[in-house]
Amino acid sequence: MTVQRQTYAQHARAVLTLGLPLVGSHLAQVGINLTDTIMLGWYDLEVLAGQVLGGMIFFITFIAGSGFAWAITPLVAEAEGRGDTTQARRVTRMSLWIVIGYAVALVPVMLSAPAILRLAGQEAHLADIAGQYLSIAGWSLAPALAVMVLKSHLSALERANVVLWVTLAAVAVNALGNYALIFGHWGMPELGVRGSAISTLLVHVVSLLLLMAYVRRATPEHQLFRRFWRADPEALGTVFRLGWPIGLTTLAEVGLFASASLMMGWIGPLDLAAHGIAIQIASMAFVVHVGLSNTATIRVGRAVGRNDPEGLKRGAHVVLALSAVAVAVTVLLFLLLPETLIGLFTDPADPDRDAVIAIGVQLLAAAALFQAADAAQVMALGLLRGIRDTKVPMIFAGISYWVLGMPASYLLGFVLGWGGVGIWLGLALGLGAAGATMMTRFWTRSLGTAPVPA
Repeated sequence: MTVQRQTYAQHARAVLTLGLPLVGSHLAQVGINLTDTIMLGWYDLEVLAGQVLGGMIFFITFIAGSGFAWAITPLVAEAEGRGDTTQARRVTRMSLWIVIGYAVALVPVMLSAPAILRLAGQEAHLADIAGQYLSIAGWSLAPALAVMVLKSHLSALERANVVLWVTLAAVAVNALGNYALIFGHWGMPELGVRGSAISTLLVHVVSLLLLMAYVRRATPEHQLFRRFWRADPEALGTVFRLGWPIGLTTLAEVGLFASASLMMGWIGPLDLAAHGIAIQIASMAFVVHVGLSNTATIRVGRAVGRNDPEGLKRGAHVVLALSAVAVAVTVLLFLLLPETLIGLFTDPADPDRDAVIAIGVQLLAAAALFQAADAAQVMALGLLRGIRDTKVPMIFAGISYWVLGMPASYLLGFVLGWGGVGIWLGLALGLGAAGATMMTRFWTRSLGTAPVPA
C-alpha cells in the first residue's frame, strides 16, 4: 500500500480536528464532577464529605478497569489504518466483555464500602453516607466502563465530535438530576446523597444508550453488536495483555496524588484546602494534555497500521509542540494570576481566605513546574500506547512515582521543612522522571520503521 506523506501543516490540522473535541469532552467530564461537588456542598457539607469518600472508592475502581477500555484506542486505530474493520470490531467487543465481567466482580466490593471505610479509620457516620451513595452508584460501574469502551472506539475512528456531544449531554443530565433529586425540586423527593447517586447512574445509562444508538446508525460496517455473545479468545487476550498495565499505571499516578493529599492534611487544614483548590486548577489545565495524549495514541496507531514511520514521527512532533504551547500558557497564568485563580474558589467573607490564597500562590508557583512535568509524562504515555507499549511504561511509572516521587515529597515537605511546596516539588520530580524515561523509550523505539511491539 502506497503511503501519502502529510506535511506538518496537514498533521497539525488533523491533530486539532481530532484533539479539540477530545479536550472538550475531558473538560466536560470535569464539569460533571464539579457539579456534584458544588450541589452537594450547597446541600450539606457533611453529606459532601461522605460522598467524597464513596466517590473515591468508585473512582479508584473505575480507573483500574478503564485500562481495558483505553487499550482499544491504539488497537482500533491501527486496524483502521490498514483498513481492517473486522479486527476493530473484535477487539472492541472483547473489551466490552472484559469491563462487564470486571464490573460484576467489583460491585460487591463497593457495596461493602462502609465496613472497608471503618477499617480504614473513617468516622462511622461518614462511612454510612458513602455506603448510601455506593449502594446505588456502584451499579453504574458496568455502564460507565462500557461508555469508556465506546468512546475509545469512536475516538480511534476519528469520530470525536460525538464523544464531545454525548459528554455535554451527560453534564446537562447530571445537573438536572442533581437539582431535582438532591434538593427535592420539581415535585421530586429530597434524597440528598442518594439523589446524587441516582443521577450518576442515570448519566451513565443515558450516555451508554446514546453511544450505542450512534454506533449502530453511523458505523454499520463495524457491526459492533452483531453476535455479541460469541467469545473471541484471541482478541480478548490481546485487549487484556495491553489493558491491565494501563490500568495499573493510572492507579500508580492516582495513588501518588492521593498520598500527596494525605500528607498535606498532616500539615494543617488550611494547607489541605489550598492544596485542594490548586489541584482543581491544575487538573483543569492538565485535561488539555490528556486530550492531546489520546490524540497522540490514535495518530500513532494509525501510522503503525499503514506502515508509515515518517508520518508517525511527524505526527508525534506536532502533538508534542501543541502540548508545549499549552504548557507555556498555563505557566504564564499560574505565575501572573495566582491570587485571582485561587480567589475564585474562596468566599470573600471567609476569615481564612487570605491565608489560603497565600499558601495557594506558593503551590501554583510549584505547579508551573508541575504542569510541564505532568504534560511530559502523559504525552509520552499516549505515544507509547500508540505503539502498544504498556508494560515497560508501567514499570517506569511505578519507580518514578513511588521510588522517587513519593519519598522526595516526604523528604522535601517534612524532613527539610519546605511544607506544601516541598510536597509538590516531589510530585514534579516523580512525574518528570516518568516523562523523561518514557519519552526516551518512545523515540528509541520509533526510529527506523514503524514499530511493532514485542
